[in-house]
Amino acid sequence: ASEILDQALHFRRKEPVTNLVFMGMGEPLINVDNVLDSCERLPAIGIATSHTTVSTAGWIPGIEKMADPSSPNVRLALSLHAADPALRSELMPVNDRYPLPDVMDAVREWHAARRRKVFIEYVMLDGVNDAPAHARQLAELLDARVFKVNLIPYNPTGMYDGASRERIAAFKSVLDAARLPSTVRLTRGRDI
Repeated sequence: ASEILDQALHFRRKEPVTNLVFMGMGEPLINVDNVLDSCERLPAIGIATSHTTVSTAGWIPGIEKMADPSSPNVRLALSLHAADPALRSELMPVNDRYPLPDVMDAVREWHAARRRKVFIEYVMLDGVNDAPAHARQLAELLDARVFKVNLIPYNPTGMYDGASRERIAAFKSVLDAARLPSTVRLTRGRDI
């Protein structure tokens, strides 16, 4: 927990830090005790629990621990990337260990305990998960009262190409028609 807090303090020396997201360098919920311990201490350095999000690929034991009333009331984000379990397993092998229906049950239990929306992170991969049929599957899986979808343009790294703006817009229009809240994230880092 102290190493996590040290990172926040490091960046706070350079500029004000008011929001924090645990993601991108492995699965935060494998280290759930230290993550949640640091979340309890973040308000002391100016980062409120209401501005702290823990992102997971669907690590159920950690989601269950986050739902416990003794844990800090931080936000939850689920990296989903496919509503079809077979496609999700192809993209995210963690789905074989923690199958999508079980993950969704755990996330809904977290929502019932916390009464906060769950953010769904959905990376848009050209020709893989970006068709209108994929959007319909996603809309069928998610309840608009519980979830908000963040569509993330993919920065190509060799294995996949990112979906075009037109395909992302068509995907979003299906979610809009289903009245499922969604936003398209700003693209950053493509020039790198």
